Amino acid sequence: MAQTEEKPEFFPSIAHVVDKTDTGDEDTGARPLEEIESLCMQCGEQGVTRMMLTSIPFFREVIVMSFRCEHCGHSNNEIQSAGKIRPEGTTYTVKVLNRSDLDRQLIRSEACTINIPEFQLVLPPSRGQLTTVEGLLRGIVADLNVQQPLRRIQDENAYTKIQEIIDGLKEIIADDEDGDGKDKLEKRGLSKEDPVARAITITLDDPSGNSFLEFVDSMSDLKWNMRTYERSLEHNRQLGLTPPAEDNEENKVDEAEQQSGVTDEEVFEFPGVCSRCSRPLVTRMKKVSIPYFKDTLIMSTNCDDCGYRDNEIKSGAAISDLGKKITLKVEDRDDLSRDILKSDTSGLSIPEIDLVLQPGTLGGRFTTLEGILNQVYEELTEKVFNTGDSGVAEVDDRAVFQEFLRKLKQVKNAEIPFTLILDDPLANSYVQNLYAPDPDPNMEVVTYERTWQQNEDLGLNDINVESYGGDDTKDSDVKPQRS
Repeated sequence: MAQTEEKPEFFPSIAHVVDKTDTGDEDTGARPLEEIESLCMQCGEQGVTRMMLTSIPFFREVIVMSFRCEHCGHSNNEIQSAGKIRPEGTTYTVKVLNRSDLDRQLIRSEACTINIPEFQLVLPPSRGQLTTVEGLLRGIVADLNVQQPLRRIQDENAYTKIQEIIDGLKEIIADDEDGDGKDKLEKRGLSKEDPVARAITITLDDPSGNSFLEFVDSMSDLKWNMRTYERSLEHNRQLGLTPPAEDNEENKVDEAEQQSGVTDEEVFEFPGVCSRCSRPLVTRMKKVSIPYFKDTLIMSTNCDDCGYRDNEIKSGAAISDLGKKITLKVEDRDDLSRDILKSDTSGLSIPEIDLVLQPGTLGGRFTTLEGILNQVYEELTEKVFNTGDSGVAEVDDRAVFQEFLRKLKQVKNAEIPFTLILDDPLANSYVQNLYAPDPDPNMEVVTYERTWQQNEDLGLNDINVESYGGDDTKDSDVKPQRS
């Protein structure tokens, strides 16, 4: 009988790596770590860099590197993503209010920028890190402390401002000069549920999409938020996805919405530049009239050079005076075939499984209910990362998230009844009514007046509808002409 050869697994799980390390095998070829002699940048002697290829549960493949110099004791740790660059950039925001928030896991890629607005502190892209929020803050304190004695002599003003940041961060992590790390919280009588000395907001902005900030329990975590965005040409150049511009000529085209006389039969084409490879491409636009709804604009972009594809949905009508909330009760698989238009200003939620998608997540989509649920499931299984303090996922947190994914899979297969809620302050979202023009017994549509904050977030409070054309001529100044 022919024996099938097992293919080598280049990125085994962390648990598999630990089991293989604990076997005690002295054969260097069987070790899961690669060791390479490297030059120490501190003393100039030769140190050792150890590399481990592994996969992190609910995230992706990574390369963990650790350097150690036996001559001077210098050490350094770094993590690099071994997966492909994500199609969109991501921004993660978390509010640190309690001490338990300091234990949230954090992955920082080489392209990630970290912002702490309360301290007006911005960390530019640097080496990759796998740490916690507390570990990040301690690293900032350590880095800022290095040059403080020199700053005190050369620039006392800069020393004072930086020392205020250091003292503020130390208050948050309850750090002091005395005591061992394990006993600091016990000495101060602090618990995980106690509030931090000063609430802060941490934002991770990563155009490569390879960074992550852990949420607690589910994506409905009120302290946590994630949104995606399309990378700019400058972002692609920084990531090395686009060659430097050889020509300074910019192909500027008018927006499709500015063209007049658009009919349902016409397909408009206008030239553009691919956001991935900066090669010329063609974007096609067509107006579609959805029955019992409104006109919408569907735009499709396809690059023949790099294969990049993108679809976008925009409203072709005026801004609605009222917001709209659509509640659909899904009872069987027939409801999954309903057409659904989710605009980029609409939030989506399923209360039965605590699923909450903030406005802007997934962008504008025109698909079926089954299609959008499949996309949510795929995004979560690819992007979500949930680990414990030692880098291995905590049992409770992993069980909670696996249970959430199990329920989401039941929902997307309509194995259990659930409620879908679309809340769109611009009323640009739509769910197909199977009983149209009669009311749908399983769907409730409620219109409401937007709040001032919603109008502010949408930029409607600043719209000036008077003297729109910029003509300062008053009606009283215009004199009628006689024929």
